[in-house]
Amino acid sequence: MRLQSRSREEPEINLTSLIDVVLLLLVFFMVSTSFVREAEINIRLPEASAEPVERSDPEVLEIGITQTGNFLVNGVQLADNDSRSLRRAIEEAMGERRDVPVMILGDAESNLQASTTVMTVAGELGFTSISFKIATTPDSP
Repeated sequence: MRLQSRSREEPEINLTSLIDVVLLLLVFFMVSTSFVREAEINIRLPEASAEPVERSDPEVLEIGITQTGNFLVNGVQLADNDSRSLRRAIEEAMGERRDVPVMILGDAESNLQASTTVMTVAGELGFTSISFKIATTPDSP
């Protein structure tokens, strides 16, 4: 009896499913990656020098922040510690003038949220010149 040997087929790798998986991974990573650019805030950092700088500003709106986060507008402490009372106090102090520079006097131990609240309220009211007043120490250059 004569047995015929079958012809052996060479093993073949099917690349179709591999390509499908790679393309699905590519689509997944493209969809899950966010290309949104976060909002940027331009911050003008204060500069300290040894000698005091004379300013010729006719008037400055000074907003103080205590260690506990209470607000003072031109030296007068506010009854409430919220953005609405701060807005009312600024409007009462300045009226319709918005060309006056705003100086934020923050305690070294005050939190950042209080400074952010002051900058937000001043910006919403239309003030464009907002800066921080810093104290120089005797050992600073």
